[in-house]
Amino acid sequence: MTSQPKNPFTWVEIYVEDMSRAQQFYEAVLQIQMIPMQAPGDFGDLEMLSFPWAQGDTNISGALCKTSDFKPGTGGTLVYFTCEDAAVEVSRVEAAGGAVLQEKFSIGDHGFVALAMDTEGNTIGFHSNK
Repeated sequence: MTSQPKNPFTWVEIYVEDMSRAQQFYEAVLQIQMIPMQAPGDFGDLEMLSFPWAQGDTNISGALCKTSDFKPGTGGTLVYFTCEDAAVEVSRVEAAGGAVLQEKFSIGDHGFVALAMDTEGNTIGFHSNK
């Protein structure tokens, strides 16, 4: 008997230039409240705001991070946010200062996605089953 594969993802960091601007964008689009977070250890100028999460929850979490060591931008890792209907979150993007790159579209048996650019130049995605 083989064991069920474990989700290997645990944490996501989205790098930003302007923490306040990025916080306002993500709170408006996702309808959440970011949580101030102490940077672990000695990471120099690292500032962090965590996405909401619950210990032991099955979803991974992450944070907005501002540091001189890493810069935001398109063409790198693409983070998808889970949602009930990707069309809802992507509809909030432009009013929050971002840009819609691709309206909601089907990915077959795997549901639907929409793509956007946040206020910092990062490409992000939204995923839903309907």
